[in-house]
Amino acid sequence: MADAFEDETDQTINIREYIEELEAKELEADLVLGGDDGVECTYSSGYMKRQAIFSCLTCVPAGNAGVCTACSLSCHDGHEVVELWTKRKFCCDCGNSKFGELSCKLHPDKEPENCENSYNHNFKGSYCTCVRPYPDPDSKEQIEMIQCCICEDWFHENHLGLNSTDEIPRDEDGEPTYEDFICKDCATTCSFLKLYSGSIWAVPKQKNAPSISNTSGNVVDNGSTCYPEKIENNISLSENPGNCSNAAMKLETVFTQNDFICDEGVEKNKNLEDSKASHKEEGSSAICILGVDINLSCARLEKMEPMFLSKKWRELLCKCRTCSEFYACKGIGYLTDKEDTMEEYEKMARLKREEKLKQQEGAEMNFLNTLNHVQKIEILSGISDMKNEFQSFLESFDSSKPITAEDITEVFENLAKKKKQRLL
Repeated sequence: MADAFEDETDQTINIREYIEELEAKELEADLVLGGDDGVECTYSSGYMKRQAIFSCLTCVPAGNAGVCTACSLSCHDGHEVVELWTKRKFCCDCGNSKFGELSCKLHPDKEPENCENSYNHNFKGSYCTCVRPYPDPDSKEQIEMIQCCICEDWFHENHLGLNSTDEIPRDEDGEPTYEDFICKDCATTCSFLKLYSGSIWAVPKQKNAPSISNTSGNVVDNGSTCYPEKIENNISLSENPGNCSNAAMKLETVFTQNDFICDEGVEKNKNLEDSKASHKEEGSSAICILGVDINLSCARLEKMEPMFLSKKWRELLCKCRTCSEFYACKGIGYLTDKEDTMEEYEKMARLKREEKLKQQEGAEMNFLNTLNHVQKIEILSGISDMKNEFQSFLESFDSSKPITAEDITEVFENLAKKKKQRLL
């Protein structure tokens, strides 16, 4: 409670502020948990696009298993549990073969393993390139961490591979101006993003995006690729006949190119007539907004640097057939899925919270409607007495001392005395 009093000269807090603080913490928890009330195991939902996941090191010290919110509360209460925030495409492991004799209390009938789950060192309670826990018990100061939207590992701000943390895009108040972060290792997989205009990049003041080279060897300057920005229908288009293919050249490339080869060596043969037909059927969705074949024109990073992407950058990604197949080949098809974003995840959590609050209010009103007038007055008086008693306690409380069980007992004893006096 002492932490709630930041100003030593003003050691009071009213009940409204206290309630608002509790509600803010509840909202924060709901946003992390995606609105999950922690009652039912999510196993029956299969590989969910995104959900809160926990790792129980008591049951699986190897750190190659994850459990949902409900299982962390029901099956692993009192265990050494690591909170992993959210993971994509994950199915609850609780009670499967990795847990030995432990059976899931909420959904005992599970397959031995969830083969499509992926695990990293976060499941062992380690993070970043330094492979340290968070919070780090050996560190005097806890450095803020950022999650990579590709590998989903967490990195300390001073371990991102930057010359200085000042290179992280922030506003004047120190708040991040980027939507997503891609670590320097994953930047190799996502080097194709350098084919897009500067509108997708979040950059610090007086600093541009990393310079890159395309397959022709031309150096592309920071923040201004060889595709000058043109926004049409919220899509970034490219028009530069000197360095890049324009729309006509792009269509010619699509219609004449027979073999598209992925970086992983996966060859995709396409028939010319099928390509033409698909373009006619799909209309504008089949036209690549980049103006080049992404398989043949991927940008090459001059050095491995992290990427910071601007707000709504995913909406600017091309979704034509060629680019979509490229994303799938790279294993990053989720980048064009709106439901994969944290913004959508938190939006869903807020909607669930609002619905839950409405249900609670409805239940309270239904309960009050079952009472007679005297009973309603008694309940409302009791609520008023409780608020006043807690406010008096907080205003007179010495913030330098811890709150004890005796203090709480005294509060409720005073409430009981007031109730008794009211009834006399």
